[in-house]
Amino acid sequence: MQNSRQELDAILSKFKDRHGALIPLLQEVQLLEGYLKKETMKYIADQMSISAAEIFGVATFYSMFRLKPQGKHVVRVCKGTACHVSGANVILNAIKEHLKLEGEEDTTEDTMFTVMEVACLGCCSLAPVIMIGDQTYGKLTPEAIPGVLNKIVG
Repeated sequence: MQNSRQELDAILSKFKDRHGALIPLLQEVQLLEGYLKKETMKYIADQMSISAAEIFGVATFYSMFRLKPQGKHVVRVCKGTACHVSGANVILNAIKEHLKLEGEEDTTEDTMFTVMEVACLGCCSLAPVIMIGDQTYGKLTPEAIPGVLNKIVG
């Protein structure tokens, strides 16, 4: 924790007295810690003389920021038009069921997977499609999901 605090302080000193630098500051902090922790955002507010509300507002407005840990493997489920009409919701449900994610949960308890819905992956001819890391899986059926996910960890 002490080493992390020193690294955090080094990032903060880089952005001290720079107007309009909150987004790149938060990006570097997220890169350091993996996500933006509440305690860290409060610390940034205190150290940078920015209101905690402003920091939280920016962190929740931009989709690039995460307020909770992300899994080792990010599963992006395409929800574009071609994927939607080809069964993206059924694929999403199969993924959540296989990973035992309930309700609004998006990260598995072991933080192995995080599931994200994305507007489009640009692979319309492969609909429905998901990406895990930089690997694309297309023309999916719900029955194929366990094999795809098991291949990632196995």
